[in-house]
Amino acid sequence: MPGGREPLRDNKVRLQLHARAYNQAAFLRCIELPEAMVDWSLTSLQLKLIKMGARVVRDARAVTFQLAEVAVTGPMVRVVLAAIRRLRAPPACM
Repeated sequence: MPGGREPLRDNKVRLQLHARAYNQAAFLRCIELPEAMVDWSLTSLQLKLIKMGARVVRDARAVTFQLAEVAVTGPMVRVVLAAIRRLRAPPACM
């Protein structure tokens, strides 16, 4: 630990992670969730929507995320993605 800089870097990283978690929580409160998700706690939302494992499959035309439908079904994911898209309109050139 030359010059005592390691703890400062660790604190900086920890602060950045906490800021990201706060912003993520604020974002999740802004979108319209499917009725089945409305009563979920913030921890449940994070675990089931963000921290889930996925496989990325890339082919000639598209990139696809393959998710296990254990806690969150395909229709639920589509509703959440549609709510996110409504938050900001796409650019006029698209």
